[in-house]
Amino acid sequence: MTALVKLTGVGKDYGSVIALRDVTLEVAAGEVVCVLGDNGAGKSTLIKIIAGLHRHDTGTYEVQGEPVAFASPRDALDRGIATVYQDLAVVPLMPVWRNFFLGSERRRGFGRLDVEAMRRTTRDELLAMGIDLRDVDQPIGTLSGGERQCVAIARAVHFGAKVLVLDEPTAALGVKQAGVVLRYIVQARERGLGVVFITHNPHHAYPVGDRFLILNRGRPIGYHGKDEITREELTALMAGGAELEQLAHELRAAGSAETAREVGEEARSLGVPDDPAE
Repeated sequence: MTALVKLTGVGKDYGSVIALRDVTLEVAAGEVVCVLGDNGAGKSTLIKIIAGLHRHDTGTYEVQGEPVAFASPRDALDRGIATVYQDLAVVPLMPVWRNFFLGSERRRGFGRLDVEAMRRTTRDELLAMGIDLRDVDQPIGTLSGGERQCVAIARAVHFGAKVLVLDEPTAALGVKQAGVVLRYIVQARERGLGVVFITHNPHHAYPVGDRFLILNRGRPIGYHGKDEITREELTALMAGGAELEQLAHELRAAGSAETAREVGEEARSLGVPDDPAE
């Protein structure tokens, strides 16, 4: 099956700064690909390339088998690639339905807004994603962070997205609200969308992900299917377990036994063996 989105050996430089180098990723319909990395790992640059905000310098970017070089996010959206950013562009005091159709309002005779149709569509689309709001007339600012993220996801699906790029949608949420968003990511996958889930949290990524790309300083350090990596191994790669164990060895050599023991215990908790060569 042709991938909805496929990046092969993609790189991006900003002057003398290497932001991304040799990144390969693909997402098919009905699949969630998680991109993990700490701050500075290159996740933001990757989002901007997929979303059409920046062009890649090296490698290839294909949409359904066709090479592309988007000039703007509008170009990406026209090809079915919708990006939902962590800082959602909503008007807090406007009702949910108005935010749902913001910039794409439906109108009828004499240019009047077709309010009832927009209310009905908003309610139906949210229900289709498993989101049962009491009242779509309530200001969107009264919703929880997880609910606002889910409205944004449902909106993207309604307006024709084939691929959802989600920028840290659970980063600022508590456990319960993060769970709400993760359920709707699964809903999107079950509806046949491809999802690129950007996160720094392997505990959020692993339950919903089908494949995992781990970035470190702009370079891939792992690209695994779910059957190829455990949650503990994914956490260790993300948390820099090998670096912690190396630091423990250096501290032992320097005579800082107590600190070395603490660092070593932290590394072992992440699944890193005492001997880095193992």
